[in-house]
Amino acid sequence: MAGRWSPGRLWRRFLHNLLPKLLALGTALTLWFVATTDRRANVEQAYDVPVTVSDTTAERGAGERAVRDLNPPTVRVYLSGRPERLRELRGDSIEAVVDVTGVPEGSFTRPVRVQAPTGTALQRLVPERVQGFVDALVTRTLGVTLSVANPPENSLPRYEVTPAQVIVSGPGRVVATAARVVNAPVSPGPGETREAALIALDERGEPVAGLTLTPASVTVRRVDRGEVPVKTLPVVLGDPPPGLRVTALSVQPAGVRVVADPELLARLREIPGRVPYRVGSYSAPVTLQLPAGAQALEQVSVRLTVQEAAPESAGEEQAP
Repeated sequence: MAGRWSPGRLWRRFLHNLLPKLLALGTALTLWFVATTDRRANVEQAYDVPVTVSDTTAERGAGERAVRDLNPPTVRVYLSGRPERLRELRGDSIEAVVDVTGVPEGSFTRPVRVQAPTGTALQRLVPERVQGFVDALVTRTLGVTLSVANPPENSLPRYEVTPAQVIVSGPGRVVATAARVVNAPVSPGPGETREAALIALDERGEPVAGLTLTPASVTVRRVDRGEVPVKTLPVVLGDPPPGLRVTALSVQPAGVRVVADPELLARLREIPGRVPYRVGSYSAPVTLQLPAGAQALEQVSVRLTVQEAAPESAGEEQAP
């Protein structure tokens, strides 16, 4: 038995038909190399792909809907393919879709579907599911609040906004937070017209994202044609009566715009104001003492604290 598998016998069997054996081995290696060329040439590359939403619920008569708070808004997609093909691709050229058709209103967690571009194969995506919120799509009509940058102090500018109202649309819970719509500040000259984008703001004056404004901009036209005799003058209050003293004082506004004949305006340096004085902390309107022919454009108020004045110490008796 041992002689049957002796080294010499094994060697002779190895050398038997050696050339055909080598040819067969070479042929097998060549076929393997050719068959795996494409696989070895392929590489893998990752892309950040924005997630788009598909929702055909409205086509079933369920009403318009909107999706908000998509988390995350992008997914990491890993594709394999030839290097030259992968170099051609960008994240926004790959489709990553979450289908919320038939999903009830409220929060959801749904899988993301990715269609690999031609010439590539999808390996994986991270994450495979995204979260969001389905809400009814509603509309509101809000008036436009005029916003002007650096209004001139030496004139009485008048503006016209067209259109005066806009339609705000979006998810119901988002639309409900919009308190007003303002235009981006503009400063047209007399008779000029400017186009201004619109911004939706909440109660705190913060911009509200995720809304559509129709139209997205308005036309602001300054309808006055020139300057009028206007001058901003400081307001000066009279002294309190004897026995009282002011310990805190705040006048709002500190200056008031006055319209008058140019010659009269040139002589005015300040506007006297009268206010009722009494002990305590309080706010009160200021009565402006304007000369004849002058008119104030603002109302002035004062916040003040008044205390009783300390009696003065008696002086020495004078000799008769």
